[in-house]
Amino acid sequence: MSGSGDETEMNGAGHLVVIGGGSAAFAATTRAADRGWRVTLVNDGLPIGGTCVNVGCVPSKALIRAAEAHHRARSHPFAGIASSSKVTDFGAITAQTNALVELLRQEKYLDVVKDMPGVEIVKGRARLRNRREIEVGGRILQADRVLIATGARPRLPEVPGLAQVGYLTTDTVFQLREAPDSILVLGGRYIALECAQMFARLGVKTTVLQRSERILPTESAVLTDALSGYLWEEGVDIQTGVELHSVCSGTTGASIEAVVGGETRTFRAERILVATGRAPNTEGLNLKAAGVEVDEVGFIKVDENLQTAIPGIYAAGDVIGDPMFVYTAAYEGALAAENACAPGGEQPRARDYHPLPWVIFTDPQVAGVGFDQAQAKAVGIDAETVTLPMTKVPRALVARETRGFFQMTRSRADDRILGARALAHEGSELTMEVSLAIQMRMTARNLASLFHPYLTLSEAVKLAALSFGKDVSKLSCCAT
Repeated sequence: MSGSGDETEMNGAGHLVVIGGGSAAFAATTRAADRGWRVTLVNDGLPIGGTCVNVGCVPSKALIRAAEAHHRARSHPFAGIASSSKVTDFGAITAQTNALVELLRQEKYLDVVKDMPGVEIVKGRARLRNRREIEVGGRILQADRVLIATGARPRLPEVPGLAQVGYLTTDTVFQLREAPDSILVLGGRYIALECAQMFARLGVKTTVLQRSERILPTESAVLTDALSGYLWEEGVDIQTGVELHSVCSGTTGASIEAVVGGETRTFRAERILVATGRAPNTEGLNLKAAGVEVDEVGFIKVDENLQTAIPGIYAAGDVIGDPMFVYTAAYEGALAAENACAPGGEQPRARDYHPLPWVIFTDPQVAGVGFDQAQAKAVGIDAETVTLPMTKVPRALVARETRGFFQMTRSRADDRILGARALAHEGSELTMEVSLAIQMRMTARNLASLFHPYLTLSEAVKLAALSFGKDVSKLSCCAT
Protein backbone atom coordinates (compact mmCIF):
# COMPACT_ATOMS: atom_id res chain seq x y z
CA MET A 1 0.00 0.00 0.00
CA SER A 2 1.38 3.40 -0.84
CA GLY A 3 1.91 6.15 1.69
CA SER A 4 -0.29 8.56 -0.27
CA GLY A 5 -2.92 5.82 -0.20
CA ASP A 6 -5.32 6.92 -2.95
CA GLU A 7 -5.98 6.05 -6.59
CA THR A 8 -5.46 9.69 -7.50
CA GLU A 9 -2.49 11.62 -6.20
CA MET A 10 -2.95 14.68 -4.05
CA ASN A 11 -1.93 18.05 -5.34
CA GLY A 12 -0.84 20.02 -2.29
CA ALA A 13 -2.47 19.82 1.13
CA GLY A 14 -5.77 18.12 1.77
CA HIS A 15 -8.28 17.43 4.50
CA LEU A 16 -7.58 14.82 7.21
CA VAL A 17 -10.48 13.73 9.40
CA VAL A 18 -9.30 12.26 12.69
CA ILE A 19 -11.82 10.23 14.68
CA GLY A 20 -10.88 10.19 18.36
CA GLY A 21 -9.52 12.59 20.96
CA GLY A 22 -6.61 10.90 22.72
CA SER A 23 -2.86 10.88 22.27
CA ALA A 24 -2.88 9.15 18.87
CA ALA A 25 -5.50 11.58 17.56
CA PHE A 26 -3.67 14.66 18.81
CA ALA A 27 -0.26 13.51 17.62
CA ALA A 28 -1.81 12.96 14.19
CA THR A 29 -3.53 16.35 14.27
CA THR A 30 -0.39 18.31 15.08
CA ARG A 31 1.74 16.38 12.56
CA ALA A 32 -0.79 16.87 9.76
CA ALA A 33 -1.23 20.55 10.62
CA ASP A 34 2.55 21.00 10.49
CA ARG A 35 2.41 19.65 6.96
CA GLY A 36 -0.17 22.24 6.00
CA TRP A 37 -3.19 19.98 5.99
CA ARG A 38 -6.62 20.98 7.21
CA VAL A 39 -7.64 18.74 10.12
CA THR A 40 -11.05 18.03 11.60
CA LEU A 41 -10.86 16.13 14.87
CA VAL A 42 -14.12 14.41 15.87
CA ASN A 43 -14.42 13.26 19.48
CA ASP A 44 -17.08 11.66 21.64
CA GLY A 45 -17.11 9.52 24.78
CA LEU A 46 -14.20 10.44 27.04
CA PRO A 47 -13.25 14.13 27.10
CA ILE A 48 -10.40 15.43 24.97
CA GLY A 49 -7.19 13.70 26.07
CA GLY A 50 -8.61 10.20 25.92
CA THR A 51 -7.77 7.40 28.32
CA CYS A 52 -4.33 8.55 29.48
CA VAL A 53 -5.17 11.97 30.82
CA ASN A 54 -8.74 11.34 31.93
CA VAL A 55 -8.97 7.81 33.33
CA GLY A 56 -5.57 6.18 32.86
CA CYS A 57 -1.96 7.23 33.26
CA VAL A 58 -2.39 10.57 35.00
CA PRO A 59 -5.01 9.78 37.66
CA SER A 60 -3.68 6.30 38.40
CA LYS A 61 -0.06 7.38 38.84
CA ALA A 62 -1.05 10.41 40.90
CA LEU A 63 -3.04 8.21 43.29
CA ILE A 64 -0.25 5.61 43.36
CA ARG A 65 2.15 8.33 44.48
CA ALA A 66 -0.26 9.49 47.15
CA ALA A 67 -0.58 5.94 48.43
CA GLU A 68 3.20 5.57 48.41
CA ALA A 69 3.68 8.75 50.45
CA HIS A 70 1.20 7.45 53.03
CA HIS A 71 2.80 3.99 53.08
CA ARG A 72 6.38 5.22 53.49
CA ALA A 73 5.46 7.63 56.25
CA ARG A 74 4.06 4.70 58.21
CA SER A 75 6.77 2.16 57.47
CA HIS A 76 10.09 3.75 56.53
CA PRO A 77 13.33 1.83 57.23
CA PHE A 78 15.43 4.48 58.99
CA ALA A 79 16.46 4.20 62.63
CA GLY A 80 15.81 7.06 65.03
CA ILE A 81 12.99 8.65 63.04
CA ALA A 82 9.39 8.25 64.16
CA SER A 83 6.68 9.14 61.67
CA SER A 84 3.08 8.22 61.00
CA SER A 85 0.34 8.91 58.49
CA LYS A 86 -3.44 8.87 58.40
CA VAL A 87 -5.89 9.12 55.52
CA THR A 88 -8.27 11.81 56.73
CA ASP A 89 -10.11 12.61 53.50
CA PHE A 90 -10.00 10.16 50.61
CA GLY A 91 -12.15 12.50 48.53
CA ALA A 92 -9.55 15.25 48.85
CA ILE A 93 -6.96 12.92 47.32
CA THR A 94 -9.14 12.18 44.30
CA ALA A 95 -10.21 15.82 44.01
CA GLN A 96 -6.58 16.93 43.84
CA THR A 97 -5.96 14.28 41.20
CA ASN A 98 -8.95 15.42 39.16
CA ALA A 99 -7.70 19.01 39.29
CA LEU A 100 -4.43 17.81 37.77
CA VAL A 101 -6.35 15.92 35.09
CA GLU A 102 -8.24 19.07 34.11
CA LEU A 103 -5.05 21.12 34.03
CA LEU A 104 -3.20 18.68 31.78
CA ARG A 105 -6.21 18.19 29.53
CA GLN A 106 -6.23 21.94 28.91
CA GLU A 107 -2.48 22.59 28.73
CA LYS A 108 -1.33 19.49 26.87
CA TYR A 109 -4.24 19.03 24.50
CA LEU A 110 -6.68 21.88 23.98
CA ASP A 111 -4.14 24.70 24.28
CA VAL A 112 -1.75 22.91 21.90
CA VAL A 113 -4.14 23.04 18.96
CA LYS A 114 -6.33 26.05 19.73
CA ASP A 115 -4.29 28.45 17.59
CA MET A 116 -3.27 26.01 14.85
CA PRO A 117 -4.62 27.20 11.49
CA GLY A 118 -6.96 24.77 9.80
CA VAL A 119 -7.65 22.65 12.91
CA GLU A 120 -11.26 22.18 14.02
CA ILE A 121 -12.53 20.10 16.93
CA VAL A 122 -16.04 18.71 16.49
CA LYS A 123 -17.98 17.20 19.38
CA GLY A 124 -20.01 14.19 18.32
CA ARG A 125 -20.03 10.54 17.33
CA ALA A 126 -18.56 9.85 13.90
CA ARG A 127 -20.02 7.34 11.47
CA LEU A 128 -18.43 6.36 8.17
CA ARG A 129 -20.79 6.64 5.20
CA ASN A 130 -18.17 5.41 2.73
CA ARG A 131 -14.42 5.69 2.19
CA ARG A 132 -14.37 9.48 2.16
CA GLU A 133 -17.52 10.70 3.94
CA ILE A 134 -17.98 10.90 7.70
CA GLU A 135 -21.29 11.82 9.30
CA VAL A 136 -21.30 13.68 12.63
CA GLY A 137 -24.66 14.74 14.02
CA GLY A 138 -26.18 15.33 10.61
CA ARG A 139 -23.10 17.08 9.25
CA ILE A 140 -21.21 15.38 6.41
CA LEU A 141 -17.41 15.77 6.37
CA GLN A 142 -15.59 15.20 3.09
CA ALA A 143 -12.15 13.77 3.78
CA ASP A 144 -9.11 13.21 1.60
CA ARG A 145 -7.73 10.92 4.28
CA VAL A 146 -9.25 9.37 7.42
CA LEU A 147 -7.51 8.32 10.64
CA ILE A 148 -9.41 6.22 13.18
CA ALA A 149 -8.00 6.64 16.70
CA THR A 150 -10.96 5.86 18.92
CA GLY A 151 -8.99 3.96 21.56
CA ALA A 152 -10.21 1.18 23.81
CA ARG A 153 -12.28 0.70 26.94
CA PRO A 154 -12.33 -1.78 29.85
CA ARG A 155 -13.33 -5.25 28.71
CA LEU A 156 -15.83 -7.03 30.92
CA PRO A 157 -15.66 -10.77 31.55
CA GLU A 158 -18.80 -12.75 30.87
CA VAL A 159 -19.75 -13.64 34.44
CA PRO A 160 -23.42 -14.08 35.39
CA GLY A 161 -24.60 -11.29 37.68
CA LEU A 162 -21.64 -8.97 37.17
CA ALA A 163 -23.66 -6.35 35.30
CA GLN A 164 -26.09 -6.06 38.20
CA VAL A 165 -23.64 -5.28 41.04
CA GLY A 166 -22.45 -1.78 40.18
CA TYR A 167 -18.86 -2.77 39.43
CA LEU A 168 -16.01 -0.29 39.03
CA THR A 169 -13.64 0.01 36.07
CA THR A 170 -10.70 2.31 35.46
CA ASP A 171 -13.19 4.70 33.88
CA THR A 172 -14.86 5.18 37.28
CA VAL A 173 -12.58 3.99 40.07
CA PHE A 174 -10.44 7.13 40.22
CA GLN A 175 -13.53 9.26 40.78
CA LEU A 176 -14.45 7.69 44.13
CA ARG A 177 -15.15 10.24 46.84
CA GLU A 178 -14.84 7.68 49.63
CA ALA A 179 -12.62 4.64 49.93
CA PRO A 180 -14.45 1.32 50.23
CA ASP A 181 -13.73 -0.89 53.22
CA SER A 182 -12.85 -3.77 50.91
CA ILE A 183 -12.44 -4.45 47.21
CA LEU A 184 -12.15 -7.46 44.89
CA VAL A 185 -9.88 -6.79 41.91
CA LEU A 186 -10.59 -8.98 38.90
CA GLY A 187 -7.40 -9.45 36.89
CA GLY A 188 -3.70 -9.84 37.58
CA ARG A 189 -1.82 -7.77 35.05
CA TYR A 190 -0.70 -4.11 34.78
CA ILE A 191 -3.80 -2.20 35.78
CA ALA A 192 -5.09 -4.72 38.29
CA LEU A 193 -1.85 -4.88 40.26
CA GLU A 194 -1.25 -1.14 40.28
CA CYS A 195 -4.74 -0.47 41.59
CA ALA A 196 -4.64 -3.35 44.09
CA GLN A 197 -1.48 -2.09 45.77
CA MET A 198 -2.73 1.49 45.73
CA PHE A 199 -5.95 0.55 47.54
CA ALA A 200 -4.18 -1.72 50.01
CA ARG A 201 -1.75 1.06 50.94
CA LEU A 202 -4.67 3.41 51.53
CA GLY A 203 -6.19 1.00 54.02
CA VAL A 204 -8.62 -0.94 51.83
CA LYS A 205 -8.81 -4.72 52.34
CA THR A 206 -7.81 -5.90 48.86
CA THR A 207 -8.10 -9.27 47.13
CA VAL A 208 -6.84 -10.00 43.61
CA LEU A 209 -8.60 -12.74 41.62
CA GLN A 210 -6.49 -13.82 38.65
CA ARG A 211 -7.54 -16.44 36.09
CA SER A 212 -4.05 -17.69 35.18
CA GLU A 213 -1.76 -19.55 37.55
CA ARG A 214 0.49 -16.51 38.05
CA ILE A 215 0.12 -12.77 38.00
CA LEU A 216 1.79 -11.21 34.94
CA PRO A 217 1.84 -14.62 33.23
CA THR A 218 3.93 -13.46 30.26
CA GLU A 219 6.88 -12.66 32.54
CA SER A 220 9.23 -15.14 34.22
CA ALA A 221 8.12 -17.01 37.31
CA VAL A 222 11.16 -15.69 39.18
CA LEU A 223 9.93 -12.14 38.71
CA THR A 224 6.23 -12.74 39.30
CA ASP A 225 6.78 -14.93 42.36
CA ALA A 226 8.96 -12.24 43.93
CA LEU A 227 6.43 -9.49 43.19
CA SER A 228 3.61 -11.65 44.57
CA GLY A 229 5.56 -12.01 47.78
CA TYR A 230 6.09 -8.28 48.15
CA LEU A 231 2.39 -7.58 47.56
CA TRP A 232 1.38 -10.26 50.08
CA GLU A 233 3.64 -8.61 52.65
CA GLU A 234 1.64 -5.41 52.22
CA GLY A 235 -1.65 -7.22 52.75
CA VAL A 236 -2.77 -7.83 49.16
CA ASP A 237 -4.49 -11.24 49.05
CA ILE A 238 -3.55 -12.73 45.66
CA GLN A 239 -5.59 -15.67 44.43
CA THR A 240 -4.51 -17.31 41.15
CA GLY A 241 -6.04 -20.04 39.01
CA VAL A 242 -9.45 -18.53 39.69
CA GLU A 243 -12.47 -19.52 37.59
CA LEU A 244 -15.28 -17.02 38.14
CA HIS A 245 -18.76 -18.56 38.24
CA SER A 246 -21.19 -15.88 39.39
CA VAL A 247 -21.57 -12.51 41.08
CA CYS A 248 -24.39 -11.32 43.28
CA SER A 249 -25.24 -8.35 45.49
CA GLY A 250 -25.32 -8.59 49.26
CA THR A 251 -26.34 -6.37 52.13
CA THR A 252 -22.83 -4.93 52.48
CA GLY A 253 -21.54 -5.18 48.94
CA ALA A 254 -21.02 -8.01 46.48
CA SER A 255 -19.94 -11.63 46.54
CA ILE A 256 -18.24 -13.75 43.90
CA GLU A 257 -18.51 -17.49 43.66
CA ALA A 258 -15.45 -19.05 42.07
CA VAL A 259 -13.49 -22.26 41.79
CA VAL A 260 -9.89 -22.14 43.01
CA GLY A 261 -7.78 -25.29 42.86
CA GLY A 262 -10.85 -27.43 42.38
CA GLU A 263 -12.57 -25.99 45.44
CA THR A 264 -15.64 -23.74 45.31
CA ARG A 265 -15.07 -20.56 47.27
CA THR A 266 -16.96 -17.34 47.93
CA PHE A 267 -15.20 -13.96 48.02
CA ARG A 268 -16.99 -10.92 49.49
CA ALA A 269 -16.19 -7.22 49.39
CA GLU A 270 -17.87 -3.83 49.36
CA ARG A 271 -16.82 -3.10 45.76
CA ILE A 272 -15.59 -4.96 42.69
CA LEU A 273 -13.00 -3.49 40.31
CA VAL A 274 -12.90 -5.08 36.85
CA ALA A 275 -9.41 -4.92 35.31
CA THR A 276 -9.49 -7.83 32.87
CA GLY A 277 -8.20 -6.24 29.69
CA ARG A 278 -9.29 -3.77 27.02
CA ALA A 279 -11.80 -3.85 24.16
CA PRO A 280 -11.62 -1.62 21.05
CA ASN A 281 -14.01 1.29 20.53
CA THR A 282 -15.23 0.37 17.06
CA GLU A 283 -18.98 -0.06 17.59
CA GLY A 284 -21.11 2.48 15.76
CA LEU A 285 -18.35 3.57 13.37
CA ASN A 286 -20.03 1.68 10.50
CA LEU A 287 -16.65 0.34 9.39
CA LYS A 288 -18.22 -2.10 6.94
CA ALA A 289 -19.54 0.77 4.86
CA ALA A 290 -15.97 1.77 4.13
CA GLY A 291 -14.61 -1.78 3.92
CA VAL A 292 -12.39 -1.46 6.99
CA GLU A 293 -11.55 -4.86 8.45
CA VAL A 294 -11.29 -5.86 12.12
CA ASP A 295 -9.88 -8.95 13.81
CA GLU A 296 -11.85 -11.51 15.80
CA VAL A 297 -11.87 -9.25 18.88
CA GLY A 298 -12.75 -6.07 16.99
CA PHE A 299 -9.36 -4.34 16.75
CA ILE A 300 -8.79 -2.63 13.39
CA LYS A 301 -6.39 -4.38 11.05
CA VAL A 302 -3.57 -2.23 9.67
CA ASP A 303 -0.37 -2.86 7.73
CA GLU A 304 3.14 -1.85 8.70
CA ASN A 305 2.38 1.71 7.57
CA LEU A 306 -0.75 1.87 9.76
CA GLN A 307 -3.03 1.86 6.74
CA THR A 308 -6.12 -0.34 6.66
CA ALA A 309 -7.02 -2.51 3.69
CA ILE A 310 -8.75 0.55 2.28
CA PRO A 311 -6.37 3.09 0.66
CA GLY A 312 -6.49 6.41 2.46
CA ILE A 313 -7.99 5.11 5.72
CA TYR A 314 -5.54 4.68 8.60
CA ALA A 315 -5.81 3.65 12.24
CA ALA A 316 -3.58 4.20 15.26
CA GLY A 317 -3.48 3.83 19.03
CA ASP A 318 -5.29 1.35 21.24
CA VAL A 319 -7.97 0.69 18.60
CA ILE A 320 -5.42 -1.41 16.65
CA GLY A 321 -4.43 -3.46 19.70
CA ASP A 322 -1.09 -4.14 21.39
CA PRO A 323 1.13 -2.49 22.38
CA MET A 324 -1.38 -0.28 24.21
CA PHE A 325 0.74 2.46 25.79
CA VAL A 326 0.19 6.20 25.54
CA TYR A 327 3.65 6.73 24.07
CA THR A 328 3.15 4.08 21.37
CA ALA A 329 -0.25 5.59 20.56
CA ALA A 330 1.33 9.02 20.09
CA TYR A 331 4.06 7.49 17.94
CA GLU A 332 1.50 5.67 15.81
CA GLY A 333 -0.69 8.75 15.41
CA ALA A 334 2.20 10.87 14.19
CA LEU A 335 3.45 8.13 11.88
CA ALA A 336 0.00 7.49 10.43
CA ALA A 337 -0.43 11.20 9.74
CA GLU A 338 2.96 11.38 8.04
CA ASN A 339 2.06 8.50 5.77
CA ALA A 340 -1.46 9.74 5.14
CA CYS A 341 -0.32 13.26 4.28
CA ALA A 342 2.77 12.31 2.31
CA PRO A 343 2.93 13.77 -1.21
CA GLY A 344 2.56 11.36 -4.11
CA GLY A 345 5.66 9.28 -4.71
CA GLU A 346 7.03 9.60 -1.18
CA GLN A 347 7.73 6.23 0.38
CA PRO A 348 5.75 5.53 3.55
CA ARG A 349 7.54 4.75 6.81
CA ALA A 350 6.91 1.44 8.55
CA ARG A 351 6.21 1.28 12.28
CA ASP A 352 9.03 -0.01 14.44
CA TYR A 353 8.68 -0.67 18.16
CA HIS A 354 12.19 -1.97 18.69
CA PRO A 355 13.33 -1.53 21.36
CA LEU A 356 10.19 -0.73 23.38
CA PRO A 357 10.54 -0.08 27.13
CA TRP A 358 7.53 -0.72 29.38
CA VAL A 359 6.68 -0.23 33.05
CA ILE A 360 4.25 -1.55 35.65
CA PHE A 361 3.95 1.02 38.43
CA THR A 362 3.78 -1.30 41.37
CA ASP A 363 6.31 -0.83 44.17
CA PRO A 364 8.79 -2.28 43.50
CA GLN A 365 8.22 -1.45 39.86
CA VAL A 366 8.35 -4.04 37.12
CA ALA A 367 10.02 -2.77 33.96
CA GLY A 368 11.53 -4.22 30.85
CA VAL A 369 12.90 -3.66 27.39
CA GLY A 370 13.91 -6.06 24.64
CA PHE A 371 14.25 -9.81 25.17
CA ASP A 372 14.48 -11.84 28.31
CA GLN A 373 16.34 -15.14 27.98
CA ALA A 374 13.28 -17.21 27.07
CA GLN A 375 12.23 -14.74 24.38
CA ALA A 376 15.74 -14.67 22.92
CA LYS A 377 15.83 -18.46 22.83
CA ALA A 378 12.44 -18.52 21.09
CA VAL A 379 13.88 -16.59 18.13
CA GLY A 380 17.01 -18.71 17.95
CA ILE A 381 19.51 -16.54 19.81
CA ASP A 382 22.03 -18.17 22.13
CA ALA A 383 21.60 -15.79 25.05
CA GLU A 384 22.92 -15.40 28.56
CA THR A 385 21.21 -13.60 31.45
CA VAL A 386 22.73 -12.27 34.66
CA THR A 387 20.68 -11.37 37.71
CA LEU A 388 21.95 -8.58 39.94
CA PRO A 389 20.26 -8.45 43.36
CA MET A 390 19.49 -4.89 44.41
CA THR A 391 21.47 -5.65 47.58
CA LYS A 392 24.54 -5.19 45.35
CA VAL A 393 23.57 -1.68 44.26
CA PRO A 394 24.98 1.08 46.55
CA ARG A 395 22.06 3.43 45.90
CA ALA A 396 19.61 0.77 47.06
CA LEU A 397 21.71 0.08 50.14
CA VAL A 398 21.79 3.68 51.37
CA ALA A 399 18.09 4.07 50.63
CA ARG A 400 17.48 0.82 52.53
CA GLU A 401 15.30 -0.27 49.62
CA THR A 402 16.93 -3.48 48.40
CA ARG A 403 13.91 -5.48 47.27
CA GLY A 404 14.14 -7.10 43.88
CA PHE A 405 16.78 -7.43 41.21
CA PHE A 406 17.97 -6.24 37.81
CA GLN A 407 18.46 -8.69 34.97
CA MET A 408 20.35 -8.14 31.74
CA THR A 409 20.47 -10.43 28.71
CA ARG A 410 23.21 -10.53 26.08
CA SER A 411 24.09 -12.57 23.02
CA ARG A 412 26.82 -15.10 23.77
CA ALA A 413 28.08 -14.84 20.20
CA ASP A 414 28.96 -11.15 20.13
CA ASP A 415 28.28 -9.76 23.65
CA ARG A 416 25.50 -7.55 22.24
CA ILE A 417 22.87 -6.37 24.71
CA LEU A 418 19.46 -7.93 24.00
CA GLY A 419 17.26 -6.74 26.84
CA ALA A 420 16.66 -6.22 30.54
CA ARG A 421 14.09 -6.75 33.29
CA ALA A 422 13.87 -4.82 36.55
CA LEU A 423 12.01 -5.54 39.74
CA ALA A 424 13.12 -2.63 41.87
CA HIS A 425 12.03 0.60 43.49
CA GLU A 426 12.00 3.10 40.60
CA GLY A 427 13.33 0.28 38.42
CA SER A 428 11.80 1.88 35.33
CA GLU A 429 14.60 4.45 35.40
CA LEU A 430 17.01 1.68 34.37
CA THR A 431 15.32 0.76 31.11
CA MET A 432 16.11 3.75 28.92
CA GLU A 433 19.87 3.21 29.07
CA VAL A 434 19.36 -0.39 28.02
CA SER A 435 16.90 0.69 25.32
CA LEU A 436 19.53 3.01 23.88
CA ALA A 437 22.15 0.27 24.16
CA ILE A 438 19.96 -2.09 22.15
CA GLN A 439 19.23 0.59 19.56
CA MET A 440 22.94 1.34 19.14
CA ARG A 441 23.90 -2.36 19.18
CA MET A 442 26.14 -1.86 22.19
CA THR A 443 27.85 -4.72 23.98
CA ALA A 444 28.00 -5.51 27.68
CA ARG A 445 31.64 -4.49 27.53
CA ASN A 446 30.62 -1.08 26.12
CA LEU A 447 28.14 -0.51 28.97
CA ALA A 448 30.59 -1.61 31.64
CA SER A 449 33.16 0.90 30.37
CA LEU A 450 30.85 3.93 30.66
CA PHE A 451 30.93 6.35 33.59
CA HIS A 452 28.02 5.78 35.98
CA PRO A 453 27.94 8.22 38.93
CA TYR A 454 28.45 6.51 42.25
CA LEU A 455 25.31 6.13 44.34
CA THR A 456 22.91 6.42 41.45
CA LEU A 457 20.42 3.75 40.47
CA SER A 458 22.01 3.63 37.02
CA GLU A 459 25.01 1.84 38.55
CA ALA A 460 22.86 -1.27 38.43
CA VAL A 461 23.26 -1.25 34.64
CA LYS A 462 27.04 -1.11 34.88
CA LEU A 463 27.20 -3.74 37.62
CA ALA A 464 24.97 -6.08 35.62
CA ALA A 465 27.16 -5.62 32.55
CA LEU A 466 30.24 -6.37 34.65
CA SER A 467 28.56 -9.48 36.03
CA PHE A 468 28.89 -11.29 32.70
CA GLY A 469 32.60 -11.71 33.41
CA LYS A 470 33.15 -10.85 37.06
CA ASP A 471 31.81 -11.54 40.53
CA VAL A 472 30.61 -8.06 41.51
CA SER A 473 30.51 -9.00 45.19
CA LYS A 474 34.32 -9.03 45.08
CA LEU A 475 34.68 -5.59 43.50
CA SER A 476 35.32 -2.35 45.38
CA CYS A 477 33.06 0.70 45.29
CA CYS A 478 32.92 2.45 41.92
CA ALA A 479 33.54 -0.99 40.48
CA THR A 480 35.51 -1.40 37.26
